[in-house]
Amino acid sequence: METHTLDNGLRIICSPSATDVVYCGIAVDAGTRDEQPDEFGMAHFTEHLTFKGTTRRRAWHILNRMESVGGDLNAFTGKEETVYYTTFLRPHFSRAIDLLVDVVFNSTYPQHEMDKEVEVVIDEIESYNDSPSELIYDEFENMVFSGHALGHNILGDADGLRSMRSENIQRFVSRMYTPDRMVLFVYGNVPMKTVVREVKKALAMVNAGVRFPDVLSLDNISNKALPRVAPLAGMSERAETREVDMSTHQAHVMMGMPSFSATDPRHLHLYLLNNILGGPGMNSRLNLALRERNGLVYTVESSSTAYTDTGLWSVYFGCDPHDVKRCQRLVMRELQRLTDSPLSESALSAAKRQLVGQIGISFDSFENVAIGMAKRYLHYNQTLTCQELCQKVKALTREELFDTARQLFNPQNITTLIYD
Repeated sequence: METHTLDNGLRIICSPSATDVVYCGIAVDAGTRDEQPDEFGMAHFTEHLTFKGTTRRRAWHILNRMESVGGDLNAFTGKEETVYYTTFLRPHFSRAIDLLVDVVFNSTYPQHEMDKEVEVVIDEIESYNDSPSELIYDEFENMVFSGHALGHNILGDADGLRSMRSENIQRFVSRMYTPDRMVLFVYGNVPMKTVVREVKKALAMVNAGVRFPDVLSLDNISNKALPRVAPLAGMSERAETREVDMSTHQAHVMMGMPSFSATDPRHLHLYLLNNILGGPGMNSRLNLALRERNGLVYTVESSSTAYTDTGLWSVYFGCDPHDVKRCQRLVMRELQRLTDSPLSESALSAAKRQLVGQIGISFDSFENVAIGMAKRYLHYNQTLTCQELCQKVKALTREELFDTARQLFNPQNITTLIYD
C-alpha cells in the first residue's frame, strides 16, 4: 500500500488489486458519537443529504454519474465514521474522483430536499421499529453506554430530524468534514501518481476556502468532540437487566458488556474467544448448546465490536418466552467454561485454524477489504494485511485467552435486555 498526504491534510491511500474493478471512496471521521446533544441523527442525515445536490450538480446528475457507466455509488454512517464510496471499471477513475470530491466538499444541503428526505429516513426508522431482532441491538447499546452519544442509534428520531434545517447541517459539516479528518482510498490498479493528480484536479473545483483549515496537524486525527468511554470502567455499576413488553410471539434477548478498544491487545484475544463462542460457524459453542443439543433457538450469535477507545461484546438469541431463563443459563455455562480453565492445546489449535480460514475468505470480498483498509487508516493511520492479522491470531496463547476471559466474562458485568 502507498500513502500520500496533501498540503490540506487529506490522506490518500492506494492499494493494488487483481482485477480491473476499482473501489474508491472518502472516509470521514464523523459518526454518531460526534453529534452534540441537539444533533441526534445528524451524521446519518448528512450522509443522505450529501447526494441531494452540489454547487455543480443536481441530485439526478449525482445519482446517474456512475450508474450510467455501470458503476455504483453508495455510503453508510457508523458510530465513528461516514464513508462515501463507488465501484467502477478502471477507465472511469477520473469520473469517480471528480464526483466523490464534489459531493463531499460541494454539497449544498437544500432545504426542499431535506423536507423530502426526512420522510425517507423516518420510514427507515420505522422499519427498524417493526423488526425487534434488529431494534434490540440499538437499545442494548444505548443501555451499555447510557448517557453517552456512542450509545445513540445511528438513525436518530422523527421529531429531531423534522426540526433540522439546512443551516444545522452546514454547521455540522463545517465542523466535521474537513480534509484533515478524511482519508481518500483507492483499491485497484491505479498508480498513486495518477490518484494524486486526479484528486488535486478535483479539489481545484471546490469553492475557495470551503472547510480547508489554515494550519493542520496529524496530532488531531480522531480528536472526537465528546468525552470517551473508559474501557471496562464501572461495568458492574452500569450492568442492569431490563424487560420490555413488545407483544411478540418470540422473545428476543441480548446479553453483554463493554469490552476492549481496537488498540487494546486484549481485543484480539476477544476476537478469537468470540469466534469460539458464537461466531458464524455452525460449530460455535453457543449454537451447539442452544440449538443443536437442545433445539431452543433458531438464531444465536455473539459479536465483538471495537471502537477507538472502548468496545462492546454481546450475545443475541431469539426463543419461545418460556425458554428465556434456560437459554440464559446455557449461555452463562459456556462463558464459565472459558473462565474455569484454559483451552486445551488441541482446542486452541482448532479455533485458530478456523478463524484464520474465515479471515482468508473474508479478504476475497474486495469491497469489504477496501472499506476496512480506509477505516483503519482513518482512525489509526495504519493498515493491517491478511497475512499480518493471521500471524497475530496464530501467536495467541492459552494463557492470554484465559486471562482475558476471566477479566471480561464476570456475571456481575453482564447487562441484559429482553423483549417479550
